Amino acid sequence: MDTPYATEVSIATPAIQLAARISKHVLTSANKGTIEKAEDLSPVTVADFAIQAYLTKVLSSSFPTDSFVGEESAAALRANPDLLQRVYDVIHECIDEVSSSSGGEKNESQNEIAEVVKRGAPESKEQVCELVDRCGDGGKDGLSADSGRTWVFDPIDGTKTFVRGEQYAINVALLEGGRQILSVVACPLLSRKATAPVNNASVFKVDEGEYGEEGCIVYAVRGFGAYVRPLFVGQGSDLAMGASEPLERHADSVTVSGLRSVSCWNLLDSGVDDAHKAATERLGVEFPGSDLLGWVPRWVSLALGLANMTVWVYKRRDRYAKIWDHAGAMLLFEEVGGMITDVDGKEIDLTKGRKLSANFGFVAAPRSVHHVVLKAVRETLMEQGKETLLGTA
Repeated sequence: MDTPYATEVSIATPAIQLAARISKHVLTSANKGTIEKAEDLSPVTVADFAIQAYLTKVLSSSFPTDSFVGEESAAALRANPDLLQRVYDVIHECIDEVSSSSGGEKNESQNEIAEVVKRGAPESKEQVCELVDRCGDGGKDGLSADSGRTWVFDPIDGTKTFVRGEQYAINVALLEGGRQILSVVACPLLSRKATAPVNNASVFKVDEGEYGEEGCIVYAVRGFGAYVRPLFVGQGSDLAMGASEPLERHADSVTVSGLRSVSCWNLLDSGVDDAHKAATERLGVEFPGSDLLGWVPRWVSLALGLANMTVWVYKRRDRYAKIWDHAGAMLLFEEVGGMITDVDGKEIDLTKGRKLSANFGFVAAPRSVHHVVLKAVRETLMEQGKETLLGTA
């Protein structure tokens, strides 16, 4: 893909491949180092900390003037030396594994990729904490139009399903002045050849399929389309840039009768499940369709054409989405013809910082029928007596 951000893509891709290796290394471990976050009791694992530290190290080494925002903080690592040691070790083990298994002569491109991978090695356990906190403290003052370039990470989106060996994603986004510019997402357990509907347990395994690959990377640059490629090249250890395919703009030609849903049904307590179901069925669309816990896998499913609409209404107007669950990943759907607003019909504002406090919920659909889907959501809330959840559209 020839774009002004070719350098960023060429660095973010091998970085997210190594991050995926970290996740799969942890996934095979009986003890994933899972703890609960103090603020919301949601789970966090060795992989969350290790990937956030690794991505920050790689990308800050390559783009030293950029800012960083990520989900995790290092407080738990500082309080638990054994957990910190595991995080430090898994990063180095995965880097060493790639380095040792890709022996022999390398071409110039392979040498450049190997160099990118090595940049993510933390020099000490204290640096691991510093890297995690560089993201964990990022974005607290907002991301205004003059805030420059900011990388946003969700190291493991869908930690609850990740620890069960089910669908999850790694999200890397680049914003400029709070505007999505670049998205690179790894879905280590979702094949690019998957067919709808998919759910959390739809895990593609190499020895069960015909494609000889496992997992995919979906990426996009604003104005240059979206692409998909295997997570790795074949099943060897090579980290490479090739084998990408452009995604067609499938959402450009969709009518209401062609809508297909992706949602999260009865797994999260933040949304109004009966409203999601009623609004979707009001349009004559089967619900839930594809059913995925993580927001990033849902955005990927929309980009891949496994679905083309999703709605989400929070139970309270003061409940806000987190930037790392959506930044960049939304761009994937937009680049195939999708339109995304909140329940009030407002564009999603990423300048507010870590929480999307200017928006309430999400309505995503093909641009040509987005207004129809939005109307269905708002009429459903009125009929269900949930007017307090409606703002001014």
